Amino acid sequence: MLAYIIRRILYAIPILIGVNLITFMLFFMVNSPDDMARAQLGAKQVTPALIQSWKEERGYDKPLFVNTKAQGLAQVSDTLFVQESLKLFSFDFGFSDSNRDIGSDIKERMIPSLSIALPTFVIALITNISLALLLVLFRGSMLDTSMMIIAVMIMSISGLFYIIAGQVLFSKIWHWVPISGYESGWDGVKFILLPVMIGVFAGIGSGVRWYRSIFLEQINQDYVRTARAKGLSEIKVLFGHVLRNGMLPILTGVVVIIPSLFMGSLIMESFFGIPGLGSYTIDAINSQDFAIVKAMVFLGSVLYILGLILTDISYTLFDPRVKLS
Repeated sequence: MLAYIIRRILYAIPILIGVNLITFMLFFMVNSPDDMARAQLGAKQVTPALIQSWKEERGYDKPLFVNTKAQGLAQVSDTLFVQESLKLFSFDFGFSDSNRDIGSDIKERMIPSLSIALPTFVIALITNISLALLLVLFRGSMLDTSMMIIAVMIMSISGLFYIIAGQVLFSKIWHWVPISGYESGWDGVKFILLPVMIGVFAGIGSGVRWYRSIFLEQINQDYVRTARAKGLSEIKVLFGHVLRNGMLPILTGVVVIIPSLFMGSLIMESFFGIPGLGSYTIDAINSQDFAIVKAMVFLGSVLYILGLILTDISYTLFDPRVKLS
């Protein structure tokens, strides 16, 4: 097990380097250090000397990938890509282009993101799996057909519609919850109720259909027929056998969501004024703050790789036939 984890971590290094390389290439294809300096200095007319000073202070005066003025190994090492990438791999996110401590910002904004994403994830997972098992139990019935039609309708509508409709209905008309904002502690529960409810409802369509297809694939397997032949009820077959054997593809899908639990939802946080990591990333992109952008992309990649490793380990808990080697 330990050897497997170490090997996966070593495999992750070139992946992270590649992700970081693509991030640098894409960002600097549409932005130049001079443009970034003008955006951060916030002045309509800035002198070339002021721009040069800003770039030197933050290291943007260095060549991006190859330093032709240097000799030997320094041609590669004395570049913006290598200097900034080494900091990321040591989890030293440094300061943003607006001189804010990125590490402190991440710690501060991680809590609002988790307060929205974690309950949404847990409630949606339980709800979708429960509804999918219910539909499999009554497969082929009017209930199954009706729910599938409703699921397709839900997933066919943009998530923006649910956000706007929810704000209008529950905040402006009924005044049940605030339309936006955030507070820490129990006083902030009223601010997260609507985003969580919308997040769960918007994902029911695709979630139920996906889990239902997984369970339907399992329901006709030989082990299910054997369990029925032993006299087990359909409820015990579903929850004791079908659900357990369907956990492998379910775990694979859960991995995709793990980074979003920490990184936050870009659209949800922006519409509801939640100071999480999602809105933090959007603001950084709008202000051309590359230091924050590369830090958030790197952190998201690390979390995704970590999720893959945890998923492989959890496979052994649900299926003893799976061996990590």
